[in-house]
Amino acid sequence: MLLNNNEYLQVAKDIKLHIRAARQRAVSQAYGELSNLYWNIGKIINEHSEWGSKFIDNLSFDIKQEFPETSGYSVRNLKYMAKFARTYPDITIVQRSVAQLPWRHNIALMEKVKDPEQREWYAKQTLENGWSRDILVLQIESDLYGRQALSDKTTNYGSRLPDPQSDLAIQTLKDPYLFDFIESKAKMREREIESQLVSNITKLLLELGTGFAYVGNQYQLVVEGEDFYIDLLFWHLKLRCFVVIELKAGEFKPEYAGKLNFYVSAVDDLLKGERDNPTIGILLCRDKRGLIAEYALKDIDKPIGVSEYKLLNTLPKEYESLLPTAEDIMSRIDMDEIDEEGANDHLGSAED
Repeated sequence: MLLNNNEYLQVAKDIKLHIRAARQRAVSQAYGELSNLYWNIGKIINEHSEWGSKFIDNLSFDIKQEFPETSGYSVRNLKYMAKFARTYPDITIVQRSVAQLPWRHNIALMEKVKDPEQREWYAKQTLENGWSRDILVLQIESDLYGRQALSDKTTNYGSRLPDPQSDLAIQTLKDPYLFDFIESKAKMREREIESQLVSNITKLLLELGTGFAYVGNQYQLVVEGEDFYIDLLFWHLKLRCFVVIELKAGEFKPEYAGKLNFYVSAVDDLLKGERDNPTIGILLCRDKRGLIAEYALKDIDKPIGVSEYKLLNTLPKEYESLLPTAEDIMSRIDMDEIDEEGANDHLGSAED
């Protein structure tokens, strides 16, 4: 039958890919149109700022009267449009990465990231990784830019991996990793931390970053009849290689690098396919002791990086006053309710 014909199945697959690509282009174009519209409205509002706050109140009322079926023009949202135009004075900047983002993502970027370079970085990362608005906020609040883009990373990837894999591997590494879904306990052992990481695998994968696929924990390797066990083993879809992660509850020790080097070599020999890239190793410690780690990695043959990780600590009483107030929480809720209005009405089914 035709339905079981391999050629037909391939044709159907190709058509589906074209449909998905076209839908994605339609969504991007819709976001671009909305961003341009909001920027132009914001620019006009800013040009008449001397008219005072009542100007925006009246403008919101008049727009709603003219377009009763359309939302997105509340007083609050019009103020965000004005801020959007002030934040990006040059519309050509808007027409780059931020124009491809939903409006609520752009609000989050304006509210939470003051530095233009960082905003652009987060916008690009959002597009590349498909972050929801909540995930974007989480990454900003955990300072992903500082931990990934600017962190002082201790690796030998540059000298042990070919381009462009070395650059991508360095960009992938964070320092520190935040495992804030695990509560820190006194004298907590590696196996306890590992067990909680695996039981919260979704949160672990989110923190590791896009591209990591979980293979297993305490993954068994047999070398000359002796059993060895890797703490965590992953496959990275972009790097096209295995990633061996070893976890230590204390500070870095030079001998840890030698053990990880052994594991990476064994994975290359026993698991790596002909078309796979070289396996990389990541050693996670409570304290990476940068200079000692740098010396330990200097003459290691395999590509290895050392990073710190942090667990959730109970908040000391003296810091309780820093927790958000009820007013802070309500303010955040108000912002979350901000016009989806605009995105939903202007985009229609484009987000589906």
